[in-house]
Amino acid sequence: MIYCSTKTNMKMKKLSVLLGLALASGAVLALESPNRQLDVSVAVNPDKTLSYTVKRNGHAVLLPSPLGLKLAGADLSHDLKLVNTSPVKLVSDQYEMAVGKRREIQYRANEQVYSLVNAAGNKMDVVFRVSDDGVAFRYIVADPALPAKRFVSEATGFAFDPKSRAFLQPMAVAKSGWGRTNPSYEEHYQVDIPVGQPAPLKSGWVFPALFRSGDTWVALTEANMDGGFHASRLATSSAGGVYRIDGPTPKEVFTNGKLLAETKGSLTTPWRVIAVGALDTVMNSTLGTDLAAPAIKFDSRLVQPGHASWSWPLLKDGATVFEVQKKFIDYAADMKWDYTLVDAEWDKQIGYDKMAELAGYAAAKGVSLLAWYNSAGAWNAAPQTPRDKLLTHESRIKEFARLRSMGIKGVKVDFFGGDGVSMIKYYVDILNDAADAGLLVNFHGATLPRGLERTFPNLMTAEAIRGFEFTTFDQKEHDAVPGHAVNAAMIRNLFDPMDFTPMVFGDMGQIKRITRNGFELAQSVLFLSGIQHFAEIPEGMATVPDYVRGFLRDLPRRWDDSRFLAGYPASHVVVARKAGGSWYVAGINADQGERTVELDLSFIGGRKGVMITDGAGPREFSQKELASGKTRVTLKPRGGFVAVFR
Repeated sequence: MIYCSTKTNMKMKKLSVLLGLALASGAVLALESPNRQLDVSVAVNPDKTLSYTVKRNGHAVLLPSPLGLKLAGADLSHDLKLVNTSPVKLVSDQYEMAVGKRREIQYRANEQVYSLVNAAGNKMDVVFRVSDDGVAFRYIVADPALPAKRFVSEATGFAFDPKSRAFLQPMAVAKSGWGRTNPSYEEHYQVDIPVGQPAPLKSGWVFPALFRSGDTWVALTEANMDGGFHASRLATSSAGGVYRIDGPTPKEVFTNGKLLAETKGSLTTPWRVIAVGALDTVMNSTLGTDLAAPAIKFDSRLVQPGHASWSWPLLKDGATVFEVQKKFIDYAADMKWDYTLVDAEWDKQIGYDKMAELAGYAAAKGVSLLAWYNSAGAWNAAPQTPRDKLLTHESRIKEFARLRSMGIKGVKVDFFGGDGVSMIKYYVDILNDAADAGLLVNFHGATLPRGLERTFPNLMTAEAIRGFEFTTFDQKEHDAVPGHAVNAAMIRNLFDPMDFTPMVFGDMGQIKRITRNGFELAQSVLFLSGIQHFAEIPEGMATVPDYVRGFLRDLPRRWDDSRFLAGYPASHVVVARKAGGSWYVAGINADQGERTVELDLSFIGGRKGVMITDGAGPREFSQKELASGKTRVTLKPRGGFVAVFR
């Protein structure tokens, strides 16, 4: 039995009166985070549109920002009336991740549901959650008076103070680029630009999107993709600093597939995710997976994050032959790595029978093979094979069973066609069928995962970044690497795994590397990927000191915890990651001058570590002791470091 004091009863009555007044006026009391530092308020405006405002410690971070949906036959963005506000409830979740910045994650948020009707009486619920590190919301339309719910557009926006700054990646034009393989989230970031600046390619901005408003940082993304909804982006135009949700373009579909979401049941959008706080709060956030659906059943013994050798980035398609791949299996075994990725054209240049022989050879050395596939269909003109093997459920089942019988442990699927609902369903269908076959998955030429790695434990990584391979094509591309790598770590890799395929210690033919060796080595810790595919080849690895090879042999496959220590987009970044009882600290400096960073490593507990950093020359290493506690580390221009505290 629950007893309430007279004072409590009076407080509850007062709250009920306030809620009644709020419903009548269209305003709603603020929904607070558990620590009360963040709050969101929702209001029906005088023109009967819906908006929300986000505050941090009483200061507006997002100004009144629009909400609403348009469905075929139902406009749920205008002529709205608030008819109910649910009681606030605490949402608590605890889950484990094999891939990402933290193994065991706890999520706590306060949730409230706002029910609205339009002039025709059609109902829409907007569900808001506020956690200590951000805000999330989604729309649910379950009105039986709308038996068929076909998405048309979304009014959702994010309104920033005009003095705010933005750090954004443009979306590429669909069906542009080599082999019509765009969009694949592979453009360079626009850094520290004024809010409101239009996207240069006229196709919008991709998620995650990072903003700075005074001393508060904001990261936008979406989560909880189930194959029933298209993926979104920020619109090209953001006049007045209002960034609006936009959808995919008509070309971004599976062959003859649908572009936008539609259903005969309840229409539920993905969560619109807004991480909010000081820079370290945003960088440490796990909201991208907190809001994703729980994991499907998958044999935990098969979830094996690891490191991989890979011939393609430096040697290209011609190296996908039996003897070269055998050499890379030997290389992986020598480095105590878990996988060798056999890339495009293996079906022609090696063949299925010899690929099975390679898999047996690898297994005898404790190495597993991964095999490349072209996602194919009409959306790309890339000629690499195998292609057309994964287009239907029946063909996937057949091909995946064959791979398992050969001893292959996973697939890399490349050259996808965009963000339409039919294409997102294709991703999900591949993941489901691969899970049934016990196969791991890596998506390339692909969209952002948006938390799919939580829902599908077999999803090890995804590209969705202008990765290392671009630097092998053109000197200008490589010259952009230092700042781009920082952005990749701080923005792209913020919520989802990223297959950047890092680390080379020498030049690349005609391409002269401008990053120092410490910069290259640090990426092995900075970048989060369930399988880290290293670009360096055996000959390059042979040039580095034994202690560097020893570091890479012992490098953990997964992380128990992570902490952001210092950084700024396009400039520098330092993080710490924990595995078992050891801490690994890594940092890179993209600037052309030296940078000294002050680090507080007191959480490590007084241990002394060993730091590997740059030597006197750009191709040299040095090794020295590093104390925990408060310390200083000086990074050479375009240099970096790793430190291990055991």
